[in-house]
Amino acid sequence: MNPVFDLVGVALVIIATLLIGVYGLRVSRTTGDFFVASRTVRPVWNASAISGEYLSAGTFLGLSGLVLLEGARGFWFPIGYAAGYLLVLVFVAAPLRRSGAYTIPDFIEARLESRRARRVTSLAVLVIGWLYIVPQLHGAGLTLTVVAGLPPWAGEVAIAVLVAGSVAAGGMRAITYVQAFQYWLKLLALLIPLVCIVFALTGGPHDIDPVTVFPVEAGPAGFGLYETVSLMLALLLGTMGLPHVLVRFYTSPTGVSARQTTVLVIVMVSAFYAVSSGMGLVSRMLAPDLADPAVADTAALILPSRVFPGLFGELLTALVVSGAFAAFLATSAGLIVSLAGVVSQDVFSGSVRSFRISAVLCAAVPLAIALVTTPAGLGSSVGMVFVFAASMLSPVVLLGVWWAGLTARGAVAGIVTGGVACALSLIVHAAVGGIGVAAPLLAQPAAWTIPLATAVSVGVSLLDTRSTPSRADRYLARLHTPERG
Repeated sequence: MNPVFDLVGVALVIIATLLIGVYGLRVSRTTGDFFVASRTVRPVWNASAISGEYLSAGTFLGLSGLVLLEGARGFWFPIGYAAGYLLVLVFVAAPLRRSGAYTIPDFIEARLESRRARRVTSLAVLVIGWLYIVPQLHGAGLTLTVVAGLPPWAGEVAIAVLVAGSVAAGGMRAITYVQAFQYWLKLLALLIPLVCIVFALTGGPHDIDPVTVFPVEAGPAGFGLYETVSLMLALLLGTMGLPHVLVRFYTSPTGVSARQTTVLVIVMVSAFYAVSSGMGLVSRMLAPDLADPAVADTAALILPSRVFPGLFGELLTALVVSGAFAAFLATSAGLIVSLAGVVSQDVFSGSVRSFRISAVLCAAVPLAIALVTTPAGLGSSVGMVFVFAASMLSPVVLLGVWWAGLTARGAVAGIVTGGVACALSLIVHAAVGGIGVAAPLLAQPAAWTIPLATAVSVGVSLLDTRSTPSRADRYLARLHTPERG
């Protein structure tokens, strides 16, 4: 592969990001602009931005790698990722917008009337956000290593610096424009090469063997019932616990607008998942030698030049590389915006200046982690984040929106229980590879950590009825009362 075209593609993405960010900076003036884009983002634009930040390295490169490795089993991930927004649409999108909060900790404090609950929620948001950013940085390092032979740290540092600068400069309003552009870039960056490859297959000697694409042993039945249920619970409920997803609904003008945005997001992310999964299916036919966990994530980067040797293949590869960098930038930017809002309000003064300082700090921590850790599979790394989000934040958010009896002690106990249970199970699994019949419970813990965290929150709240917030019923009525007009 010719690295010149790839590096030019990366440079063009960076330049476009900076130019759009500068435009956003011109209209970012107030605290509301930086935290929630002054709640003026319309459904189509907001849906594009949400889709842009939601479709991460784990989707752009990792999903095609998962399908290459697992066949039909890999399709559980896009099903869960997309269907998670159905739960967001039904249960939390409009109520969160009507809460009037800037961040998830804002909502928890207002709902439970507790600073302690806010602090614990803030810590959970930071843990989930940083765990999610690290795979994005690893993905950037992997991409530049594959296409240009650069050391992994070069891509990791480049993404961290660019994202921190963009977020600090223009906040949520500027990043909204950037992420909306990057969604469409990512979609075209995979769709165009995939269409070209499929046309080449139809006119060439390649026979599509269903047994190769969907081997029986890699079908849905290849997952045990417990693993399938646990994975789907993590993906479905994890979406409701991702801070960069939830904060987006605070930027909608109304609750109705938030619901409309969510419907559009489901359509947009589903279209992208179909394209990314299609790239994985084609890879199973044309690049079976890449079906190795160490290199499967590079399939989308390598495949175009294999099918089209020469200039055309190099240009298609450069397009894929550009889309990959857009994926790393969009997701990392969304996460940094949400984390900076939390740190700015909880640690500093909540001003524009403190937001900018927080953005730099929130990018520095995951960068340090990425530089000293070895990347795992992008898809599995992002899946782990969904387990934590589903166990730590989703139960509390759902209970906070729908149950007046939730107390601050119950929320804190649930968050801590979910986080500790997930961490212990994954650490033990990584250390010993499972313990007999308990191996699936440790590898995919969501099916028991989510009910455990929920039960603890409910149980502690029922034992703590004297601490039930005095305005809980009135606050819930506000969340569930549709706006006029």
